[in-house]
Amino acid sequence: MAEIEKGAGEAPSEFLDGSGLKIGIAVARFNSDITFKMRDLCLARLGELGVTVEESQIFEVPGSFELPLAARVLLDPPIESDAVIAIGAVIRGETDHYEHIASAASQGLLRVSEDALKPVIFGVLTTDTVEQAVERVGQASGYAESAVEMVNRLRGLQRRPRSIGIR
Repeated sequence: MAEIEKGAGEAPSEFLDGSGLKIGIAVARFNSDITFKMRDLCLARLGELGVTVEESQIFEVPGSFELPLAARVLLDPPIESDAVIAIGAVIRGETDHYEHIASAASQGLLRVSEDALKPVIFGVLTTDTVEQAVERVGQASGYAESAVEMVNRLRGLQRRPRSIGIR
């Protein structure tokens, strides 16, 4: 049986030019040993893609529950990021608190993206153990690629001529 590759796959290179883009990063301090490593990997990959991230574009929040508000602040004036990468790590405990936080973060980030019509990349790890989260830290460079790709794809759609009616 053929093995199925997990993940989004590699983006076409024409969508990975981050020159001139403003990418914001919202990062949760909860589980900071994990989230700050993810932030650093994102920053490094964004730099490789030509994106310069200024200090004003990095917003630290207490936990993943606060990420949607931080994403909105980064997208709205005066910062006006082209996209936001939301980074967090929600690790299951012995209560159902995990379910509430993971759901609120994912639904909130989706709503912000839809309301702003800008990409908000879901970089929140949801795992059963710390070990699983540590194993997935390396995915963070892919979040940077997703942000740059989505901005470029959306800009490409906005440049296309629109036709109204039937020809």
